[in-house]
Amino acid sequence: MRYELYIGDHSFSSWSLRGWLMLEKFDLPFKAHLVGLYGGTFKEDLSALAPARLVPVLRTAEGTVIGETLAIAEELNSRHPDRNMWPQQANARAFARWIVAEMHAGFTALRSECPMQLLHQYQGFAVSDAVRTDLDRLELLWDKARSEFGQGGPWLFGRYSLADAFFAPVAARIAGYDLPVGDQAQAYIETTLVDPAFCRWRAQGLTKTYDPVPYALKLPTKAWPGPAT
Repeated sequence: MRYELYIGDHSFSSWSLRGWLMLEKFDLPFKAHLVGLYGGTFKEDLSALAPARLVPVLRTAEGTVIGETLAIAEELNSRHPDRNMWPQQANARAFARWIVAEMHAGFTALRSECPMQLLHQYQGFAVSDAVRTDLDRLELLWDKARSEFGQGGPWLFGRYSLADAFFAPVAARIAGYDLPVGDQAQAYIETTLVDPAFCRWRAQGLTKTYDPVPYALKLPTKAWPGPAT
């Protein structure tokens, strides 16, 4: 069985990163297809996957098309129970699903004001009150996950889970705009940035150039805070 995953540009498509990590981190066989998110062919590239209209989109070996990352996550978890994609402890699993659903539906200020970009780190970004509120909420959720369920491991629930796949682009946003967070949150962000799978995703994005660069800000930049690729 091999999945087909349709994704947007690596450097900018946060939802595509989530879908890709679900397959990559849990060693599920798949082939990724890049659609023209910024090249003008987006609708055409997704036409055979109707009614899908956003990336990522997953197509199973038998031809079933699945859109929306929450649906993709739950379907993969159902099909591959041996991969332990959610935490095994019942209360940890319930909390993981809660914070993933909240991430999927919320944090709108952070997502709109700080679009994911994996090219460099902006300096001097002005943090609005709404973004600060989102950051405070993230720190609360991450701290609870790690303190109550992390068991001393580097990820939110100790070992890697779907929750970490969903929050990887959030960590990247904080890193990419040099947003202020506490030491515990920063440690989790650094864990994400050095993860080999995340680094492979980012390296693939750096093979493509843009003119103009999507979401570019008139701010000084410095090198990406994670490992060089």
